[in-house]
Amino acid sequence: MMRNGPFGFADGWFWPFHFIIPLLFLALLIAVVVWIVRYAAGWGGRLPSPERRSPGLDVLEERYARGEINRDEYLQKKRDIAG
Repeated sequence: MMRNGPFGFADGWFWPFHFIIPLLFLALLIAVVVWIVRYAAGWGGRLPSPERRSPGLDVLEERYARGEINRDEYLQKKRDIAG
C-alpha cells in the first residue's frame, strides 16, 4: 500500500512542485504582459538617436540672435550649412 504524503501525493515527493510550477507560470505570464505593453508603447528597447546638428549652425544662430547678421544672411548661410 502506498503511503500518502502532504496534499495526497505519494511519499510527498511532488509537493514542492505543487507551488513552484504555478509561480513559474505566473512569472512567465507577467513577463509576457510587460513585454507586450512595452512593445505597444514603443519602448522596444531602442533609445532614440540624438539629432546630429552642425556646430556651425549653433554659431550661426548665436550671431543672428546677437544681431550681427540679418535675416536674409542667416537663411542663406543656414541653407549653405545644411547642404
